[in-house]
Amino acid sequence: MISATSSTLDFASSPINRSLTPARKIELFTQMVRIRRFEQAALKYYNGGKMGGFLHLYIGQEAVAVGTISLGGADDHFITAYRDHGHALAVGMGMNECMAEMYGKQTGCSKGKGGSMHFFAPDKNFWGGHGIVAGQTPLGLGLAYGLKYLGREGCCLCYLGDGAVNQGAFHESLNIAALFGIPVVYIIENNGYSMGTSQERSSAYNGCLAQRAEAYAIEWDVIDGSDLYEVRAKTQIAMERARKEHKPTVLEIDTYRYYGHSVADSRAKKYRTPEEIEDYKLNHDPITVFERRLIAEGVLTEELSKSIHQDAKNEAAASAKFADESPAPTVADISTDIYWESDHNTPASQIGHHFFND
Repeated sequence: MISATSSTLDFASSPINRSLTPARKIELFTQMVRIRRFEQAALKYYNGGKMGGFLHLYIGQEAVAVGTISLGGADDHFITAYRDHGHALAVGMGMNECMAEMYGKQTGCSKGKGGSMHFFAPDKNFWGGHGIVAGQTPLGLGLAYGLKYLGREGCCLCYLGDGAVNQGAFHESLNIAALFGIPVVYIIENNGYSMGTSQERSSAYNGCLAQRAEAYAIEWDVIDGSDLYEVRAKTQIAMERARKEHKPTVLEIDTYRYYGHSVADSRAKKYRTPEEIEDYKLNHDPITVFERRLIAEGVLTEELSKSIHQDAKNEAAASAKFADESPAPTVADISTDIYWESDHNTPASQIGHHFFND
């Protein structure tokens, strides 16, 4: 499958985007802005010593999470890697529980035990947040298999970075997905760099990374990640293929991250030129691109845009205050949330050797 470029197609006219009301378009724009402002606040307080561990920022990639997740239904599930804040907010998680998790507080979504890389919201069909490169790809396969096994018309969107395409677990997952007809959509968020190594130096490919799917007889496509309309239009096709036909798809969404692999990536400005970063900000920033489009459509005004940005900034600052004032986990908390059986005193908690107490 060869991808059509944005210059030849107007994806705003696709059926899935024609159905968007002006209010829904503003909502999608607001979601992207909220992710951006949340990440900016997280960076500020991480640098201020409020957080430990790693911090992988999603700034620059907002249209991927918002565009794809906006298509989800009751039986669709989502799983991603360690750059998970954008996906978490896009599925509807609150800034308070997310910021508190990064602060390591009891009020965090994982009770302060997971940190930045391990956001979870099972009630919203969001299954993490995984720190092992490509470790989420067989898990996403399993979620999708479960949907098919239970006879539910849904799919799993499984996100991975461009560096993860070289991991064996991903290729094993593709093989099984094709063999058993699993309704999974693998979304490669290609920001151009595997940690600090460019795609050209880290991956062998001919044309694009998604084309590797051909080896497994899997459909694939490439998407401009700065265009929310294109993200939605092309992802919808893949999701319907998964839901209706139980066929997997590999999508490669070209995007960009403004900052390093993580905040600990001290060489982020050395392996990329300032001109490269500035070009993306000026010409390909997903928030700016969508803002211009909505203003041209008469849906958004500059004044409303400024108000949305300010509200999101205030919300992010309030979440940091909430996190700072929340209680830390206690010593006793270290023994909870390990086994479902023991936490809920089920019969299984009284037997077996998995407690190492014989």
